[in-house]
Amino acid sequence: MEEFLKKKTLLVGDVGSGKTAFLAEFLKFLIEKGYSDDITIIDIAPSRIHGVGGSVREYTEYVLRVRYLRLERVWAPRLMGKTREEVLKYAEENRINIESLINTYLSNPTKILLVNDLTIYLHAGDVTRIIDLINTAETFMATAYEGEKLKDDKNSGITERERKLLNLLKEKVDIIKRF
Repeated sequence: MEEFLKKKTLLVGDVGSGKTAFLAEFLKFLIEKGYSDDITIIDIAPSRIHGVGGSVREYTEYVLRVRYLRLERVWAPRLMGKTREEVLKYAEENRINIESLINTYLSNPTKILLVNDLTIYLHAGDVTRIIDLINTAETFMATAYEGEKLKDDKNSGITERERKLLNLLKEKVDIIKRF
């Protein structure tokens, strides 16, 4: 785990591949090393639906020992939206709500930032905001969906947008760990 300190890392893979579990293990490592006061988690994963999603808190109670930013509700646009319009509406609601968490972090940053399910924001959000997060944190690690299981986006275009923006973000990090 030491290799991820002072690095920018993306954990990429399909649903259920172990990305969030790894993020939780890294959190435990950081806390055991004494970094509790230097950590912020932005957890934007939707609640578990059809075996997909889930917060870092579902993996570890260690989130209670750091600054933990989580919305009351995050939509899973591709799973919950029945039409193109619904998928886009959920993606836009997520974007608006996630902006507040990004603003909270950027107005009072910590050295270490962990983000769970970064790609939820990429459905409708501004990728430069994520680049700001990456550049602000000394140590950055985020989970990002990359796979086939969620490709049906009801012709909304969010899957292609997510893929393109994730590829752009891959150029901004030091480590890409695939699951």
